[in-house]
Amino acid sequence: MNSIIKLKENYSFRRAYKKGKSYVSPYFVIYAVKRSRGIRLGITAGKKLGCAVRRNRAKRVITAAFRECLPNIPSGYDFVIVARTRILGIKSTAAAASMRELLRSAGIWSEIRENEQATDKLD
Repeated sequence: MNSIIKLKENYSFRRAYKKGKSYVSPYFVIYAVKRSRGIRLGITAGKKLGCAVRRNRAKRVITAAFRECLPNIPSGYDFVIVARTRILGIKSTAAAASMRELLRSAGIWSEIRENEQATDKLD
């Protein structure tokens, strides 16, 4: 299973904004950049979302949704996810469903791994 490495450096975020492909949903914007190996995730929650409690909740919801989608994401991407104000009104399962649809439309979602998980659950 892939593990998540957090993006922390400003240049990594700028690279994703500049060279990455963006995918928009009502809850967040995903910037995806191809890289050599591994999966790295950076989350941005601006002050427009509200106080620190709300911004941290938005980050937790996005992280939980990303973890749910992680087994179906192939290695070799940097993701920067920018939270939008509507993220505060949903649970992580709804965010995961929205993220799944965005990644499918982007061609990043791996259906093969999804089918393997379904057979593992049946056994």
